[in-house]
Amino acid sequence: MQEPPTPTVDAVALPSMAADPGAGILARAWEMLVLGGPVVAVLIGMSVMAMAIAVLKLWQFRSVRATRLINVERAVKLTRLGKPLEALACVQGDKNPVAQTLAVALRGHIRGDLTGESIRAEAERFGKRRVEAMRTYLRPLEVIASLAPLLGLFGTVLGMITAFQQMEAAGSQVDPSVLSGGIWEALLTTAVGLAVAIPTVAVFNWLERITERTELAMADAIQYVFTKDLSRLPAIDYGDAGRSTRRIGAD
Repeated sequence: MQEPPTPTVDAVALPSMAADPGAGILARAWEMLVLGGPVVAVLIGMSVMAMAIAVLKLWQFRSVRATRLINVERAVKLTRLGKPLEALACVQGDKNPVAQTLAVALRGHIRGDLTGESIRAEAERFGKRRVEAMRTYLRPLEVIASLAPLLGLFGTVLGMITAFQQMEAAGSQVDPSVLSGGIWEALLTTAVGLAVAIPTVAVFNWLERITERTELAMADAIQYVFTKDLSRLPAIDYGDAGRSTRRIGAD
């Protein structure tokens, strides 16, 4: 009786890779790392760093409710109505940077023993510190987005140099398959660099836009404490002078 053949390594590995797609992805990533060389390794490290920063910033923005300005809007309306104590109650426990800055300005305004300039200066200082905290780690994200495609192009240039050196060494016995293989391996670094840069640029611009909107809302909130709403003032009737001016403008 003939014994069944012993399964080879490939026959065992293929079903296991089919059953575990993660193993296939890791194998493919390792193959890209080997083919791309140290440039791809650096790009993979940069992608991991960019992902970690993105997750950290998303958690930070979510924890401070950076886009939630409902309490700020209520406090501004109450401030306009001459109710600073009720306005302070709206924003006092809010974690939003704009709400915290408005609370600082309202506390100084309610005390009554401080000048408007000193209250405004302290509120602006407090707000700038909060905005600076929101911008933490955004600069490394911007650097990664800028350097990733350049590193990919650098790896491609190095790979093309190696491919043409091999072609020169082969002389007249050039194998087109060897040359084409060297070219696609060289282009691999550019593809990896773009794959790292594109989502990083998108995330960086989105986070930067949220920070800019927070800074603008913060400046408006401080102004609301010290200025009056001119849009609610009644219109001024200039009488005959106003009508004459309108006629001159029409002419």
